[in-house]
Amino acid sequence: MTTEPPLVDSHFHVYTTDMPLSPTAWHRPPEDATIERLIDTLDRHGVVFGVLAAASLYGDYNDYMLAALRRHKRLRATAIVRPTIDRHALEALDREGFVGIRFQFRNVADPPDLSAPEYRMLLRRVADLGWPVHINDEGPRLPGSIAALETAGVKLVIDHFGHPDPKDGVDGAGFRAVLSAIERGCTWVKLSAGYRLKPPAAAKTYAAALLQAAGGDRLLWGSDWPFAGFESQVRYEDTVAALADWVPDPAARRKIIGETPLRLYFART
Repeated sequence: MTTEPPLVDSHFHVYTTDMPLSPTAWHRPPEDATIERLIDTLDRHGVVFGVLAAASLYGDYNDYMLAALRRHKRLRATAIVRPTIDRHALEALDREGFVGIRFQFRNVADPPDLSAPEYRMLLRRVADLGWPVHINDEGPRLPGSIAALETAGVKLVIDHFGHPDPKDGVDGAGFRAVLSAIERGCTWVKLSAGYRLKPPAAAKTYAAALLQAAGGDRLLWGSDWPFAGFESQVRYEDTVAALADWVPDPAARRKIIGETPLRLYFART
């Protein structure tokens, strides 16, 4: 199937292997995913704009992404931050091109309590900036997180289809909570990293359900380059082809790869 190239890739990473790994890192990358490699990859596939996702492997070391933003104004980024970060530091990140924070709770045995005082303060500051909170977690744990984040009044972006529970599929409590959150109007979902789902072929079924709930107005697409943990198994063009399979309607696809991410991430500047 021949498709137009994505205008915006809403989820990928950059890092180098000499960066300090987080104590909770679940993977040690085999090679650098440099800024130069990223830009070359985007250019070769006709992608104009992109959003760097903070890599959980490196915790709150956001320095390399900051360097990417300063060199390439076509990029935006999310940051992993400590809950005690102050308003001035968040505003400084905002001026540099950061557009949200990311909670990486997947593979974390005991995620933090988002209703704790330090997280309530963080979420208020994020809401005041107009940033979304991006969350990556297992589907069965999402209902509680969604409820806490909605109570805090922040916009929410859910990574990787929401990692639905393979036992229950579209009928699982986590996935149903994702669909309900979309309908309430302050949540977006990334059609990304389908190869991480169990089984990967189920991504098409989840995409169909999400499209029914959201059309293209609340959905984003991301390649997940450089495919951490799957570096030798996935190519960038595979992810573009997967989107065309998940979203056969060209009009909906154009929203997901263009209009929707541009409005969410780039219209503020």
